[in-house]
Amino acid sequence: MSILRRTALALALATAFHAVPYGASAETLAGAMAKAYENNPDLNAARAALRAIDENVTIAKSGMRPRVSAVAEAEALRVSRDIGPYAGSKRPQGTRRTDLVTSSYGITISQQIFDGFQTLNRVRAAEANVLASRESLRAQEISILLAAVESYANIARDQQIVSIRKQNIAFLQEQLSASNARLNVGEGTRTDVSLAEAELAAAKALLTAAISSLKQSEAVYVQIVGETPKGIKQPSAAKKAMPNSLDNAVATGMRENPNIIAAMRDVDAAGFNVKEAEGAMLPGVSLQGSVYKSVNGDQAAGDDLRGAVTARVTVPIYQGGAEYGQIRQAKERFGESQLLVDSARMEVQRTIASAHAQYEAASASIAAIRVQIDAANQALNGVIEERNVGQRTTLDVLNAQQNVLDAQEDLAAVQRNAVVASYSLLAATGSLTVRSQGLEVAEYRSEVHFEAVKDKWFGLRTVDSE
Repeated sequence: MSILRRTALALALATAFHAVPYGASAETLAGAMAKAYENNPDLNAARAALRAIDENVTIAKSGMRPRVSAVAEAEALRVSRDIGPYAGSKRPQGTRRTDLVTSSYGITISQQIFDGFQTLNRVRAAEANVLASRESLRAQEISILLAAVESYANIARDQQIVSIRKQNIAFLQEQLSASNARLNVGEGTRTDVSLAEAELAAAKALLTAAISSLKQSEAVYVQIVGETPKGIKQPSAAKKAMPNSLDNAVATGMRENPNIIAAMRDVDAAGFNVKEAEGAMLPGVSLQGSVYKSVNGDQAAGDDLRGAVTARVTVPIYQGGAEYGQIRQAKERFGESQLLVDSARMEVQRTIASAHAQYEAASASIAAIRVQIDAANQALNGVIEERNVGQRTTLDVLNAQQNVLDAQEDLAAVQRNAVVASYSLLAATGSLTVRSQGLEVAEYRSEVHFEAVKDKWFGLRTVDSE
């Protein structure tokens, strides 16, 4: 077998397969996504933020609930009185001192009966914000899953490039040895040797850069997934939940993309905020009951017990104009939220079209570049044979080898692009989820926490700490 055939075979094997270290378990793309979904700190922080937003519903509902307060007071009073003067004298006979100690305690209960539907609309707005935040969390989950795919595919690409460049160095070392051998027998020139040496030095520099890029990609993988990459292999493009056409992808995105749904929930919340602001113009009715007991000292009047019930009707007439400004402000924000829905839809449509085009281009490029690699290898074989009979120079061989190297690295790049574009298309349609991809990880259910706290009246502990 010729040197070319041995080198081409080794290069093809290194490009197609990546050896897994003995004893190390290979990580699949699905496994990397599952670990990122479970371990990513940014995603876990977003889940904690959503749990905090859930509490806004409980806070809003407090306006419907009674307010109870207890009061206790104590007072010590000392009174000094002059006793009348002596007969025929202006000087007092003495001073009489009286100490009084009084205390009181009681309880007051206040209940808002009607506040112009402000509390009701405040609760509805809070619930709409919770639903919007759930969709924002789902968007972040999709973003993290896509980031895991991208980091995985980047490592696979960089590993292939490192392998290709290592094989290229081996090829160039053989060419350098062959050039020296021909020079020693008088068939070559010193120029051929210098050309081979220059290409070998450049190849070593390129290998160093490729190794650096691989290390950077591995660092990003650790940040996203939370573990060191092991046994990364070339992944395939997405298959599950892939739309069969661009029109189908757009229709799915308009219906399922979490950014669009979140924007629509924001519209609902803004509408309730308008109604809440308008409620400030309506009358309010409140009821208050109180019971107080006074405990007096021995020298004071006897103890007494007092109870009172107060009903209050408040009719707002003019409050400095703030209420009108707040209503106008709420209406403007409502209009803004409606426009943001249109913006979200246009952005999703653009993203889907872009990802679909990139995926189609990358898929077509893979087939074309594979043909290019076969042709470049055949050309390299022919140039070497022609060089061996004196019809070509070492420079021709090096140029032909560079064509093979460029084509192989292009293939590694477009394979990565095809994977990332396919999953980007899924992400844009809102279909890149744990359930659609069948990931072996427990799906986070945000409604569990909401149901646990939405009607909670008491308690300082969070649900997770109980």
